[in-house]
Amino acid sequence: MTKIISLDAQDTLQVIPDEFPDSDEFQLWGSVFLTVDKLDTLEFNEGADRHQWRFTYLQQPFSLNFEHYSESIWICPEGQEASQLLSSLHAQICSNLQQ
Repeated sequence: MTKIISLDAQDTLQVIPDEFPDSDEFQLWGSVFLTVDKLDTLEFNEGADRHQWRFTYLQQPFSLNFEHYSESIWICPEGQEASQLLSSLHAQICSNLQQ
């Protein structure tokens, strides 16, 4: 089961999947992971070692980030208003994962 941990000091949510996706699988993995009520995906950006899904939650921007070399996946708010919704987003994603 995928776990989501709130890292309050860094203002991020750490995503710990059961199986870490390969670099070329992250676009699909992220699109499935972000299939949550109240989330709308905006765009996918792919780099050499880091990929990113940008999305909105309650009309505020966030990003789902993937770094292959450190095997890290995390969610960051993009702006102060989005930061205030981080705990609500955490609850929403966790609720979706339990279904």
